[in-house]
Amino acid sequence: MTRKVTKAIFPVAGMGTRFLPATKSVPKEIMTLVDRPLIQYAIDEARAAGIKEFIFVTSRGKGALEDYFDHAPQLEAQLRAKGKTKLLEMLETTNMESGAIAYIRQHKALGLGHAVWCARRLIADEPFAVILPDDVIAGEKPCLQQMVEAYEETGGNMVAAMEVAPEKTSSYGILDVETDMGSMVRVRGMVEKPPVETAPSNLAVIGRYILSPTVLENLNNVDRGAGGEIQLTDAIAAEIQSDKGVYGYRFKGQRFDCGSKSGFLQATVAFGLARDDLREDLSAYLHDIVSMGKAAE
Repeated sequence: MTRKVTKAIFPVAGMGTRFLPATKSVPKEIMTLVDRPLIQYAIDEARAAGIKEFIFVTSRGKGALEDYFDHAPQLEAQLRAKGKTKLLEMLETTNMESGAIAYIRQHKALGLGHAVWCARRLIADEPFAVILPDDVIAGEKPCLQQMVEAYEETGGNMVAAMEVAPEKTSSYGILDVETDMGSMVRVRGMVEKPPVETAPSNLAVIGRYILSPTVLENLNNVDRGAGGEIQLTDAIAAEIQSDKGVYGYRFKGQRFDCGSKSGFLQATVAFGLARDDLREDLSAYLHDIVSMGKAAE
């Protein structure tokens, strides 16, 4: 019987240098996509997948991230006094009960694998999820929920995957596919950021993982990989020959790379257009902008 996935690790220790100067004082994960910070999208996705314990791997300067999930008694009292029940309900989704959330410091920037390893004592011997908040995925069913449902059938280790342009393979972990079963693939190899000419496929690993606890043991032994960092990909690849195996899951949805400025702007437009209260004004504005651009040509 496959054990339920109830714990998730959120690696949020990065400095967000691509968004300077904003991230000089505001953690990147708190930057707002329409009216919710990036981390809220990740938390909502985890909750929908049945996650009960949330583990944040942070670093110095992330105090605002911790405050975001705390209760705000004064603000809540003011909203209640003014009868603003909808805002109160919205605010409740940002609160985390005592004991549901834990914070661990990553003292050295040694990569994603090291960040996950930092949470090993809280994971113990259970399967767990990893969510990278930079990857925001819009879909009818949240990505991690799709993966959890598939994982109940396969067990083992699972990574979210999507096809990328061949010239982009050097920016991703890439899967070497043994068996293609449509929405699922059985993996026989994983390569971190391979050059285009040696990439085994164009099926890239995206920031959602369901992993067995043995991956944490593997992280004790892997050498530093691409960029001199401890790569999570290498620790997952070590599981390919085990009886658990590694699977890639082609999720249904649109992924936005909110770790880049262009991806963040694209997500802002897409999520804005998906909102009933914003669609009309935003659509008209975008139409005017495009029309002016064409006129200028």
